[in-house]
Amino acid sequence: MVNTHTDETLRYGVLGPVHVLRGDTALDLGPRQRRVLLTRLLIEDGRPVSLDELCRDLGRDDQPAAVSSVRAHISRLRSVLDPARRGPSAVLAHGPSGYSLKVPRAARDTVLFEESTAMARIALSQGQPALAREEAETALGLWRGKAFGEAAEYAFTAREAARLTAAHQDAKELQATILIELGDLEQAVGIAEGLTITAPLREASWALLMRSLYEAGRSVEALQQYERFRIMLAGDLGLDPSPGLADLHTAILRHDTAVLGDPRPSRSTTALACTTPATTPRTTGEPLVGREEETAQLAAILEEAAAGRTQWAVLSGEPGSGKTRLLDEISARAQAAGFTITRASSGQALSESQEISLVCPTTQLLNGLRQEEVGAPVQESTSEGRLAALLRELGREPTLCVIDDIDWAPPDFHALLLQLATMLRDARVAVVCALRDADDPAVRGLLAELARHGAAWLHLEPLSATDVAELLTARGEHAPPETVSALHQRSEGNPFTLSELLKLPPDRRIGRTARLPASVRSVIQARLAELPVAARTMLTYAAADGARLDVGLLADVQGMTRDRLLPLVDAAVAARLLVWDPTPDERSPGHYRFPELPREVVLSTLTPTSRHLLHAALARELTHRTSATPARLSRHLRAAGPMAPSAESGQARGRVTEPGL
Repeated sequence: MVNTHTDETLRYGVLGPVHVLRGDTALDLGPRQRRVLLTRLLIEDGRPVSLDELCRDLGRDDQPAAVSSVRAHISRLRSVLDPARRGPSAVLAHGPSGYSLKVPRAARDTVLFEESTAMARIALSQGQPALAREEAETALGLWRGKAFGEAAEYAFTAREAARLTAAHQDAKELQATILIELGDLEQAVGIAEGLTITAPLREASWALLMRSLYEAGRSVEALQQYERFRIMLAGDLGLDPSPGLADLHTAILRHDTAVLGDPRPSRSTTALACTTPATTPRTTGEPLVGREEETAQLAAILEEAAAGRTQWAVLSGEPGSGKTRLLDEISARAQAAGFTITRASSGQALSESQEISLVCPTTQLLNGLRQEEVGAPVQESTSEGRLAALLRELGREPTLCVIDDIDWAPPDFHALLLQLATMLRDARVAVVCALRDADDPAVRGLLAELARHGAAWLHLEPLSATDVAELLTARGEHAPPETVSALHQRSEGNPFTLSELLKLPPDRRIGRTARLPASVRSVIQARLAELPVAARTMLTYAAADGARLDVGLLADVQGMTRDRLLPLVDAAVAARLLVWDPTPDERSPGHYRFPELPREVVLSTLTPTSRHLLHAALARELTHRTSATPARLSRHLRAAGPMAPSAESGQARGRVTEPGL
């Protein structure tokens, strides 16, 4: 759509914090109470609002002080919105029924958003995806943050805010659909992932994510996203996905091109290669560092098993900690020592032909022992029959059973493992079980029983800076200590993150020119999706403020007590988006810290205007604090850009004093 405003045209925006532009200049609308009052009038779309209703909706019942305050704010708004008036204002009018704000439809960002979205739908339906993309981007470009911004907490915005939020989600889904049509699959995946974060129970967004992943040739990931949504839906609401989403899942599982069309390889996706049998240990060119102690423990377990003493081990660690790499290493050693290797996963499995199958872990173990292709049928149809078959096969020769993701396994498989632990006493068998979360209630009983049977427990800690240096040396790279330290800090010692960073050119790994690997971004976005909205909002303020969390500032700037804020911080720590640093200093015995990469992901989701508003809010709050350093306040004032509080209004040099309503 063509922008036809003139330099003197007023344009009103509520798709984010309320603002009014004259030309390209934002007007100074004054303190918070005045901006909320303007929002209240804008919502009525020109209809009058009585003085009593304004006082009540804005939370003040102390007549006549509230009436006087509202009238004063209206007078100030008139002077800003209609400075050249002579006599009664034609913009903010007063009549027998109350006050009304007269705003042309074309001057409202909500109207422009809805018109551009409608044009995008029409263009797409008429086979013009390029035009549809342009219109969709125009519509979405009008959004600067949460609808109504700071006024969203007031009851009078609830209905319209919900409508606009749903419309925004619709528009983003339309944008993803258009990108799939155009073949821009990686961008479509990124948008769909973001949609599942902002509205995690909205099924249409998950369908788009699954379809875009499938179109990009990432079928396994598409199926994993379905499973993730199914588990979340069952846990939160006790429901199953709709028949439509289940049908999409089945179509992806079967590669049903009649339903889905032919997948198109993504420009940035490397095709999966699986040319060796499932029982052959996978190899990798990446050296294994920082795991000498764990490797030695597992090697000792193999020796005990070879001598006829059944061994069990549990390997735990957060995602990306290198569990799979260590399992590959011990599998290779076991095979060299004459062991038969069988592996099972509680998630989806790939066969040699790369067909996707949802094979139960017991069947995977049996297939591996019998050297059959994953997914081949087995004769045993009952749990007793499968247990007997496993015992029979495991008694033939030295065997290593590697079972990944046991925290995702069904209860009947847990029961089978406990039966094996009871019955396999003096066999040449070693069983290594790997999991992510040892505190998951679904797996606690199994782990307790395995501990009683003498299972060894290995937990993978983050790599040290020394480990990072060793890995670089093994790769033939000689980096100075400051580079090693920066890489260790940026990766937080997580082997997966570190390996993804090392795939980048050296000048893009750290420093001002550093890039964020797409795979790491997707992992962090998935963690954000698990958080409640209030915790994600808290993280945006924290990201804008810096790497070290100022709990008091974050509570005050959001108008909440520390008791309400700390559970949000705990949720972010549990999601591995924040960390507690116990290192004491002169200020405290420890502090919460925002790691580099999660902070970058949160900041990357913010529009420039949203960043300006966050920094402006933090600057206003810091002016209340005598402990705030001039450098810190100055940084936020500079980052606030055009939204920086002005010294003349008393908001940048001293305590902010705003008339109450």
